[in-house]
Amino acid sequence: MSIFDLHDDKPLPGDKKHRALKNGTLEYEHFNSKAEGEEIFDQKRSPVWIPYFLCLAVFIVLLAQLLKLQITLGTFNRTLAEGNRVRAREINAPRGLILGSDNQVLAKNIPSYNLIIYPLDIPKDKKEREEIFKELSEVAQIPISEINEKTNQKELSSANPIILKENLDRDTAMILEVRTKNLPGVEINKKPIREYANIDGLGPILGYVGQVSDKDLEENPSYRSSYEIGKEGLESFYEKNLKGTPGVLEVEVDSKGRKQRQLSSTEPSPGNNLILSLDPALESRLAYSLKGYIRASNSPGGAAVAMNPQTGEILAIVSLPTYDNNLFNRQTAQEEYQKLLEDPAKPMFNRAIAGTYPSGSTIKPVIAAAGLQEGVITANTTINAPAEIKVGNYTYPDWKAHGLTDVRKAIAESVNIFFYAIAGGWDKIKGIGVEKLKNYLLKFGFGQRTGIDLPGEASGLVPDPKWKEKNKQEMWYLGDTYHLGIGQGDFLVTPTQMAVAISAIANGGDLLKPQLVKKIIDKDGNVVQDFHKEVESSKFIDDQNLQIVREGMRQTVVSGSATRLSDLPVMTAAKTGTAQFGDKGKTHAWMAAYAPYNNPQMVMIVIVEQGGEGYATAGPVVQDVFNWYFSK
Repeated sequence: MSIFDLHDDKPLPGDKKHRALKNGTLEYEHFNSKAEGEEIFDQKRSPVWIPYFLCLAVFIVLLAQLLKLQITLGTFNRTLAEGNRVRAREINAPRGLILGSDNQVLAKNIPSYNLIIYPLDIPKDKKEREEIFKELSEVAQIPISEINEKTNQKELSSANPIILKENLDRDTAMILEVRTKNLPGVEINKKPIREYANIDGLGPILGYVGQVSDKDLEENPSYRSSYEIGKEGLESFYEKNLKGTPGVLEVEVDSKGRKQRQLSSTEPSPGNNLILSLDPALESRLAYSLKGYIRASNSPGGAAVAMNPQTGEILAIVSLPTYDNNLFNRQTAQEEYQKLLEDPAKPMFNRAIAGTYPSGSTIKPVIAAAGLQEGVITANTTINAPAEIKVGNYTYPDWKAHGLTDVRKAIAESVNIFFYAIAGGWDKIKGIGVEKLKNYLLKFGFGQRTGIDLPGEASGLVPDPKWKEKNKQEMWYLGDTYHLGIGQGDFLVTPTQMAVAISAIANGGDLLKPQLVKKIIDKDGNVVQDFHKEVESSKFIDDQNLQIVREGMRQTVVSGSATRLSDLPVMTAAKTGTAQFGDKGKTHAWMAAYAPYNNPQMVMIVIVEQGGEGYATAGPVVQDVFNWYFSK
């Protein structure tokens, strides 16, 4: 039979057997007979190269992995290793200085030492952490509960420091630095903090700095939670200029987070300095005088603005009561802040730019200018002004009967009847009407922000028929126009707006943007930005009409309601104001004045809240400050 008929698994007879393979080939195998009926296969011997091959393969795999770790991923792994032992600490940058026009420093930096802890470098093991906190509590005299509370507020992976104790004196800081040297993550940090000049009324103007809030971080993505930021006043308005660029200090820490040595350092760059047009001596004198009359009249507060009518520069600006900016340098700042917010006297409220008041008669020079420009009156227009007039069923009073009155006398003696007539018409005077009157008030800067470089400025209010219908659901009456003509009713202004308007009368018709900062310089004294006179609008009132108004304001000093200013070292022009508010007959005391009359260098606006008559309470402040200033 054919060998192809054999089964694959049956050997052929004999010592040499054949096996038919599935592919049709034959394979020979040898069998040895050991005993009768028993066949034993020779065992195959394993090849000797297999173990060597396996060892070589393992060696190649290990070598490849080693090359990958050392060469291919070497830079990456080195960075990871460095990250475990190198810490980058930010060095706080000093803020720029704020200086007065005489270079007196109004806001500067002083060194402060803080005890801080870095969450990233404290042990992650709770037991170890508690032991460190216990030792730290004993050394620094801080309750352990306080340490736990502060550190629990941040993730342990946070690289931002936590302040445990601040404003340490230098000796205490040095002692703590030695005693906490072996505590991981604990360091003494030197930080510049703000110190402000102690000048009454300047608190809301300079503002202060404080820890950034969540809102601050949203508005300033480049800031960190450990940063401080300007919160009010110039500190806030010029934050981008005043803040410096932090430096970086690289230190090496061991595996337990303890500082070993300094590796490198990049010095911080201080912020730019602000040079103000504000005269610190004038500011101090104005605040001193205003404070005295606020106290004498039992007033809750007041404000004053002194402005150069030729340039728009603010020479002094006061808001009283005020607050001490230096309170916010302490950890108790939040408590102090809350007390200030709850104070009914509102010391943090900047009355000079955000206080809105009925203007009373201080608006009458503006109304007179509008009447002259519109031609409803001339310099020679005269009426016989009684103590009151009646229109229909309504009576509109004056403070006395003035007799024959022209526009100059109307300003000097504050004749209400004459200004009723200019605004709404009476006797031979046709009247401007509410719409045109509103337009002139807007031209003089009322009802809108002046643009002064301070945050929180109010717009005031110039009411009209649409406003009244919307807000009071009432129609506009002739009496509303009359009230607007004498600065009463719903008309509201800020002291700064009044300073801008009176400056436009004094300087011949330029509506100027008020400016506190004169220039910005860097640490080397190089000018970064120079501020110049900004004219918002010009010549909207003819100069001959403004001259008539100025003559009326001069007559106010010579023979009118501001005769107390007649003995000053320079010729002065002025307008008093007594503004009613509320329903209890109380009045705010106003005075608007400028000097010298023929070459105006200063416009001054003073308001004493609930101060009574303008000539009696606000007038003496102007008298005192002008006398002091122009006698130097």
